[in-house]
Amino acid sequence: MRKIQYLLILFFVWSSLALFAQPDTLNSSIDTLPIPESITPPPPESIVLANYEVKYEKEGLIFSSATKDGVAKVKINGEETDLNFVGGKAKFPMELGNGKLTLIKNQSNYNLVHFSKAKDGSIREKKIPLWLSILPPLLAIFLALIFREVIASLFTGILAGAFVANGLRFDIGSIFGTLWSTIDYYIIQALNDGGHLSIIVFSLLIGGMVAVISRNGGMAGVVDKLAFFATNAKRSQFVTWLLGIAIFFDDYANTLIVGNTMRSTTDRFKVSREKLAYIVDSTAAPISALAFVTTWIGFELGQIESGLAVIEGMENVNPYSVFLSSIKYSFYPIFTLIFILLIIFFRKDYGPMYRAETRARTTGEVAPKQGEITEEGDMEDLSPVKGASRNWLNAFIPVMTVILVTIYGLFFTGFSACYDEIMEIKDIGAFSWGTVWANISELGDQGKLGIIIGNADSYVALLWASFSGLLVAIMLTIGGRIMKLNDTMNTMIAGFKAMLPAVIILVLAWSLAHTTEQLYTADYLTSLFLGKLSPYSLPIIIFILAAVISFSTGSSWSTMAILYPIAIPLTWSICQDAGLPLEDQMELLYNVISIVLAASVLGDHCSPISDTTILSSLATDCNHIDHVRTQLPYAMTVGVISLAFAYISTRFGTPFILNLVVGVLLMALIVYFLGKDVPESELKDHLAEE
Repeated sequence: MRKIQYLLILFFVWSSLALFAQPDTLNSSIDTLPIPESITPPPPESIVLANYEVKYEKEGLIFSSATKDGVAKVKINGEETDLNFVGGKAKFPMELGNGKLTLIKNQSNYNLVHFSKAKDGSIREKKIPLWLSILPPLLAIFLALIFREVIASLFTGILAGAFVANGLRFDIGSIFGTLWSTIDYYIIQALNDGGHLSIIVFSLLIGGMVAVISRNGGMAGVVDKLAFFATNAKRSQFVTWLLGIAIFFDDYANTLIVGNTMRSTTDRFKVSREKLAYIVDSTAAPISALAFVTTWIGFELGQIESGLAVIEGMENVNPYSVFLSSIKYSFYPIFTLIFILLIIFFRKDYGPMYRAETRARTTGEVAPKQGEITEEGDMEDLSPVKGASRNWLNAFIPVMTVILVTIYGLFFTGFSACYDEIMEIKDIGAFSWGTVWANISELGDQGKLGIIIGNADSYVALLWASFSGLLVAIMLTIGGRIMKLNDTMNTMIAGFKAMLPAVIILVLAWSLAHTTEQLYTADYLTSLFLGKLSPYSLPIIIFILAAVISFSTGSSWSTMAILYPIAIPLTWSICQDAGLPLEDQMELLYNVISIVLAASVLGDHCSPISDTTILSSLATDCNHIDHVRTQLPYAMTVGVISLAFAYISTRFGTPFILNLVVGVLLMALIVYFLGKDVPESELKDHLAEE
């Protein structure tokens, strides 16, 4: 009965509209009828997507929600998109491929879903708990620290990551597929990267150069010259620190040059390889992060600029000036460089480093006899060949070639890239450095050197430098009739061979980092820490978050790339919501910018899967896990002090000089009272007397 009533009412309404309609409008096209402004459909309402279901169909992802209509902002695999819900459903076009791991992030939660095709052609969906994304790096780190063996530990981490990324499937085919994917996908992906290959080739070429200048007597000559200053264990450590500061432009070049150059000197005075690796590792990244013209500066400025770009009114702020203003809050790099000096000056150590130094001084064993990651390389004889003169120039000239060509390469590639960008804006004629320098203001006002180094290709510069250094070393060796061509080539290959174990570790570490990217480890860690925060708690929270991400992924650069776009706008919005004065807002922003950088370096120092930590072990011929275990207490000591001053500096507005003085005094007290006196070496003779 009710249905009949509804039909009669509908018929009455339709008849009334037809009766009052104008005759001339009946023949008009519907498209030409003007739509009254009063009935223009309103824009879809923005909605917060809370509970929803997602399935994969032929056209892509199909979202179902109790919300009927509206637009929800969602990030799918890191890309933000607007889902237009109509009748409780929304579509997102996406190709499935052979298995798909998809992260869906909205305002309220994260969902990690694995889609795969079944044998019958249907689509299988499996939700992956996001906390599993931290399992691969944590497993690799745990096994490495327990068993003191890094290659198997890294491979196990990669295997665990591949298993999670493959949908946690336990059938026989999936298990073997997961195992094989570690080599045919993850390791190949790590090698299918121009930057990674550049680092491998650079490391091999440096290894070859070091082998040649060792056999031709050049390195022994450098040791003779350095012996004038490095007359004991204390001074040899100080010279190592000083060289680490001097080679400020790149952390990779710093690590490999200083570690290889100073190893024989510190060995002579019974300084443990663990202490040498610590000094090399803890000067390389901090000085590269702080210096104004380095291979880091372009990347740092780019990340800072990307974070500032999303803040209204700060799109055109000079990122170089922001970076310079933030240095006064970079406590960890500054305190680390000073802490090394305190350890050297007081001749005290604590923790595993004290045991390593005591072993070296009392037994002469600068490195443990077992577990050397470069054991194969140690079998190669790199002592000067018979009759070789200990001419320091045979080593000094190739090393200086590496340094100068690196600097030249940075400027050449930087000027070239800037020229191409300026030519897109206006025609400035033929390429020359002077022409580019005169017109570089077209690219911004963040400082000419900052723009040039920021546009430089550091990998190209390092490849040019290492190849040139090796070539010069070979020419000096053959030209000086120290070795024949065949012997020189064999020596170079021996240097390549000595680098192979560390190259394997680097490749596995990169492969593990690829699994963390695929599993969105950083997104999960970010979601744990970032929420509703007090403005003055931001330095502490972001410091911890950056350190944890860097430790888990083994990459300070990846950490900066992840956090800068999040931390900068987050800090600004929280400060504005709290109603802080503009001056306080800017100081907190500077603090957070420096903290992301500083804590990234801290996590990198502590992580056994960090490439720079691995390179430090390689360059100093130190057992990698021994290096991590001995460096960790020192890095954590400085890290805790840096965290405290990061909070105090903005919370109470204490000046930088006061923070620096109090921080140095605090570190000196810790070293003096917590450290133990390292036994003196029984070395009586002097190198020059031999």
